[in-house]
Parts: sequence; structure tokens; C-alpha cells
Amino acid sequence: MNPLTQLDLSTLRRRRSMKWRHYPDDVLPLWVAEMDTPLAPPIAAALEEAIALGDTGYADIGQLAEAYAAFAKHRFGWWPDPAHCVLAADVAQGVIDVLRVVTEPGDTVLINEPTYPPFRRIIPNADRVLRASPMTRSADGRFRLDLDRLDADLADTAVRAFLLVNPHNPTGTVLTRDELSAVVALCSRHDVRLLSDEIHAPLVYPSEASFVPLLSLPEAQRSIVFVSATKAWNLAGLKASLVIAGAEAVADVRAIPADAAVNAGLLGVLASEAAFRAGGPWLDDLLAGLDHNRTLLDSLLAKHLPGVGYVPPAATFLAWLDCSSLGPDPAARFLEQARVAFTPGPDFGPLGAGFVRLNLATSPEILTEAVARMAKLAEGPTK
Repeated sequence: MNPLTQLDLSTLRRRRSMKWRHYPDDVLPLWVAEMDTPLAPPIAAALEEAIALGDTGYADIGQLAEAYAAFAKHRFGWWPDPAHCVLAADVAQGVIDVLRVVTEPGDTVLINEPTYPPFRRIIPNADRVLRASPMTRSADGRFRLDLDRLDADLADTAVRAFLLVNPHNPTGTVLTRDELSAVVALCSRHDVRLLSDEIHAPLVYPSEASFVPLLSLPEAQRSIVFVSATKAWNLAGLKASLVIAGAEAVADVRAIPADAAVNAGLLGVLASEAAFRAGGPWLDDLLAGLDHNRTLLDSLLAKHLPGVGYVPPAATFLAWLDCSSLGPDPAARFLEQARVAFTPGPDFGPLGAGFVRLNLATSPEILTEAVARMAKLAEGPTK
């Protein structure tokens, strides 16, 4: 059963999460990365058992690393050593914990642009310099890694770490094995530590791409990756993630202060264990629903908003829409005049000008209504 069709709009509006509380009730919220789904039954059962026991104390990593290792072996053909994993509150905090070990204050951290907005904030706040290496956009509108530009950017001796986001947010790009190998080689050549945010790995569409874990590459064992169940099973408010070290980076991960894990939540650990161990069938149903939505959006835009550029993502539940033909600041116009909320493209850096990020993880009915509202606005004069 499609998890995206099980909750109607009136039920969703009873939620108290950021997605549903940030804007007035006349706004369709298709912005922040929360999904309009119920919990997967194994997760709900795990949380119900914990609540019945009053099991709401400080988090322990428990069997989370083993659960993820089994999931990765089944899904990706790769088994990470649980002994190389440590608990973190979330991927963003895990990134900062690692950067404090492998870089020094004032060092430059390179990341691709468009850039996930929280990274644009937290890296400078950690006394590191953020620098963007732009992706390239082909004639068909697809965003790809620009290896030549990356090589030039990594050559700057101030750059001490490169944070890869794969699958990429917001473009949905998934790197091939050859591309990953090339990135590893470039980082090795320039003596730059390679880190990889792989939070969207469970959300790759099998018809589009295959996910290759960075640490499955023998040459990438000095790298460190970050994973979590929070995106694929809609657990963002339940804090838990894993930092996984390559075989040559174990000492770095173990150097993270033990107190860092205290910010994780026990309910997050328990929910994530259940997701990785028993949430596969639900995830498959979700991917089928998201696959339908990404192609539905393609047909809706082609019919009603042909001037909007859209390439269905190879992964994630996020759509990166080029709305530059509709005038400046399209996100603000959609919110104010069409009452649909998107994440503004400029939040992702200068390359996001004219873009909006749309959240596909909703019902087909809500998605259809959102495009209808957008189309009515586009028919009017540009302001």
C-alpha cells in the first residue's frame, strides 16, 4: 500500500511538526523534507513498546550499527563493520563532530553547489571556511559533478576536507562508481579528507541508478560517511545517525568526544533499528509511490507549466525546479499569490537563483492541487 495516500489533508493539518505549523492553513506546504506518511508499522511497534516501558532515558547505540550493516548488505551489497561506527545526533552534527577532528579552525571545507542549506550555516559556525565547488548543468537540465572544476578547487592548499552529498540534495543526482573513484583519486592527490553524506541512499530509484557506498571502494578507506534512517522513514524529529569510518579512519572517528552521542535520542535509535531491520517492505512501497509522483509531476508541469524546467530526480523525494521563466523570486510569489510553500533556490547558494525545491513526498492529490495553483499564478502578469 502506498504510504503517501494513507493520510488526507485534514489529518495532516493536525500535525505539530515544522512542515505543518510554519505556514497558515491555507498554504500547501511542499518545502521542508518531511513526508506525508504514517509511520512504518515496525517502527510504530518499537516506539509503542518503548513508551509502554517508559524507556525514554539517554540514548545508547544498542544494535543500530548492526542493523544498518545488515540493511546495507542487503540493499547495496556492502557490509560496514559495526565496530567502525559511532552514534551521532544527526548527519549535520556528525559532520561537525568529524570536522573538529580532521580539520583545524580556519581550514576550508569544500562542498558542491547547490549546497544543502544547513551546511551553509553550520560549517562557518564551526570556525571553518565554507567554499562551494559548482556542479555543471548539461543541455538536458541535469546536474552532474564537474570533476575538472573539483580538481582545480581541491588544489587550493587551504582546502582540508571535501564534503560530498551523494545522493545529492537538491538535484537528486547519484554518482556512478567511476565518478566516486575519480573523486577519491582527486582527494588523495591533493591530500584532502573526503567525507560523504549518504542520508538519501535508501531513496534511489532502481530504474534510474544504483547506489554505490563510498566505503565499498577499496581506495576510499581514509574516508568517513554519515548515514541515518531519518529521511527514508520520516524520523527527522527522532534524533539518531551513524558516523562510519573507513578502515584507515577508525582512529579519527574514535577521537570524537564521547559526549557528542548524548545529543542523540533513544527513541531515534530504537526507531532507526526497526527501520533498518524490518522497514524494507514499507520502503519499497514508498519508493513506488514516490516514483509515481516524480513522473506525475513531470506530466503536470509539461501540461500546465511548460516553462518550468524539471528533470525527475534519480534519488530523494525532492524536485529541483527551474522557475526562472516566471520572474524573480519565484518561491516568494508562489507563497504569497498561490499559497504554495517551497524552499527558495537561493537558500542553496547562487546557483539556486530562479529555482525552487519541491517536496514530492505527499499525495498525488496534493501534488496536483499545488501545480494547479502554480499554473494559475503563472497565467497572471509577472510582478
